[in-house]
Amino acid sequence: MRRNALAAGLLLAAAPALAQDRPPLTPTRDVTVTYRITGDTPRGAPPPMTVSWQAATGTMRTDMPGGMGWMVADTRNGRAFMVMEQMRMVMDIPAAQAQAMSARAGSERATFRREGTATVAGLRCTIWAVQDGDNRGRTCVTDDGVVLRAEGSSQGRSGGMEATQVTFAPQDPARFQRPQGYQTMQMPQGMPPGAMPGQGAGPGAGAGGGLPPGLMRPPGK
Repeated sequence: MRRNALAAGLLLAAAPALAQDRPPLTPTRDVTVTYRITGDTPRGAPPPMTVSWQAATGTMRTDMPGGMGWMVADTRNGRAFMVMEQMRMVMDIPAAQAQAMSARAGSERATFRREGTATVAGLRCTIWAVQDGDNRGRTCVTDDGVVLRAEGSSQGRSGGMEATQVTFAPQDPARFQRPQGYQTMQMPQGMPPGAMPGQGAGPGAGAGGGLPPGLMRPPGK
């Protein structure tokens, strides 16, 4: 579950299209995408991950498998919280960590290069090679900013994600708001987003297993 939640960092750290040649990596219309997680998975293939975007607010919701909970990130303002349904708790992610996952984190220093096109989950996308320092990867993005596939390596680890289903439809704003009546707590110091209380920092904890640099934080950062 933790790896699924952290893989969402690929989308949290994406920047809007700038003047130079680079993809738009935040969707321009409401969409829900189901991803399968690929790459180094020593504990077996993780369950699918579902990510929903509310384009008007630049807000992303990631649903954990098995109904365990969900995380919402405001990619424009660097705020995020995680909801643990079974515990009826809301965990606020510290501002520094939320801002590190925000829409501009690491993306301005990354370089992008077009490499062609592909079809993923029935949609056409442009393949981009991405480099951020020693970290390298590839991502395939639609013209309206939906990441359909991403893969890369960072600090000797590799990983990726690929869309299996994409649904364009208006999002219910209530799904992106804090639930009422839940206990609020602060994320413990040093705990990576996506890890539930009581879980250790196992494989993939902290940033998401080597997805394309510039699009997400490298492991351990």
